[in-house]
Amino acid sequence: MSGTLQLVAEQSIAPAPSVVADEASLLTIVADIGPMVVALSGGVDSALLAVAAHKALGDSMIAVTADSASLANGELDHCSSLAAAHGFSWRTARTDELADERYLVNDTDRCYWCKTALMDQLEPIAQDRSATVVLGVNLDDLDDHRPGQQAAAERGARFPLVEAGYDKQAIRELAKQWGISVWDRPAMPCLSSRLPYGTTVSIPLLGRIDRAEAAMRTLGFEDVRVRHYDETARIEVPVEQLRLASEQAEAIHRSLTQLGYRYVTLDLGGLRSGNLNQGDTENKTTESTSA
Repeated sequence: MSGTLQLVAEQSIAPAPSVVADEASLLTIVADIGPMVVALSGGVDSALLAVAAHKALGDSMIAVTADSASLANGELDHCSSLAAAHGFSWRTARTDELADERYLVNDTDRCYWCKTALMDQLEPIAQDRSATVVLGVNLDDLDDHRPGQQAAAERGARFPLVEAGYDKQAIRELAKQWGISVWDRPAMPCLSSRLPYGTTVSIPLLGRIDRAEAAMRTLGFEDVRVRHYDETARIEVPVEQLRLASEQAEAIHRSLTQLGYRYVTLDLGGLRSGNLNQGDTENKTTESTSA
């Protein structure tokens, strides 16, 4: 963990034993931060943060969603609906990470350049409102390889959910209590995360992955990743859905080969969030320490 994120983690309080206590601590921290710009991705973490900001700050907050080719189709409408349902201000901001060669080469620091592009758009909005940029990072996120968190922290962004001691379970519990529709929604990381490090990011590839995952959802698999390997699509679904996926093998194969994949495989290990980090970052760490 980087020095900046380590400091954030050390300053955060321990998770409270009850959701009620967590609610009070989160709202207090948000109120103490003051006017804020919430980076809203549409997942449960950022949705809870946006609702908390609205509860504590009212019109002194705004949620902003990055409009990018790496965002799955339909997600902007989803974020708009969240804002309307909970009454908070919302807008989009067009990010330009795909114009950055450092992002396109898709090295293990890709997320750093993505968050850099995001902060480039959020900072002016925050400055106009004398506000702080906040992200829906939680305690569990600090244990994964997420260089984007470092990029945001270096630019002055804060992570109220970390400061309040929230892990993913506490977030889902409070989101359910507050009636936030996405409280049990599967994570929807950016489409570029389906590409192995070293595979160049391109709009056509992101579009194919987006359509492949949409096809899988049509077949009943809401929590799914389609990992792209040249002519091969490697499908990850939760372990408990592996049998269902195998029973629908013909329909899955037909749907994905129509999108240009020659081979369609099912990962018997099931869905593992961030699993592309597990080999690639470890190998790079080994290389750097042995050099």
